[in-house]
Amino acid sequence: MTDATPHDPGDLRPVILPFNGVWPRIAGDAFIAPGAVIVGDVKIGAGASVWFHVTIRGDVAPIRVGARSNVQDGTVLHVDSGAPCEIADDVTIGHGAIVHASVGEASVTIGMGAVVLSGCRIGAGAVVAAGAVVPEGTVVAPGTTVMGVPAKDRGPLAPERKAALDAIAAKYAANGAAFRVTIADLRRGT
Repeated sequence: MTDATPHDPGDLRPVILPFNGVWPRIAGDAFIAPGAVIVGDVKIGAGASVWFHVTIRGDVAPIRVGARSNVQDGTVLHVDSGAPCEIADDVTIGHGAIVHASVGEASVTIGMGAVVLSGCRIGAGAVVAAGAVVPEGTVVAPGTTVMGVPAKDRGPLAPERKAALDAIAAKYAANGAAFRVTIADLRRGT
């Protein structure tokens, strides 16, 4: 068995495209993984990370991803006409989630495979459990957990669980910074 190596340093780049003349704006210290696709009116904040095979398409309304937020592998962020997708600071969006034309306030966790439909507002520090489907227009109270299909309020988040979830954003910010260095080294051939 041999070690895998990229065929071309261009393989290590995300796809970043304008739409209707509007280019994504990405903070210089954000990590955007190879294979991610970011299109149109998108702004990604300082220290944020967008992982492998994520699609963020700001074509008919803007998308904002806050500082130190992480959008994990295979996630889709999209919008409705005139209805943006706004992800605040220190948010974690788990692998394979879909967040559509909704707001995630500061320190929210959206679990793996969760679906947040249009017009939702996920309150600060709230958790959308893995696999949950949050129906259109739902308001999730700050600091609560919702789970199930359709998602239902399961009460407040325990303090120790909240502390553990809050640490995820910082860990992903550090991991994204390390990946930025690794990929930059590979692009230089070092």
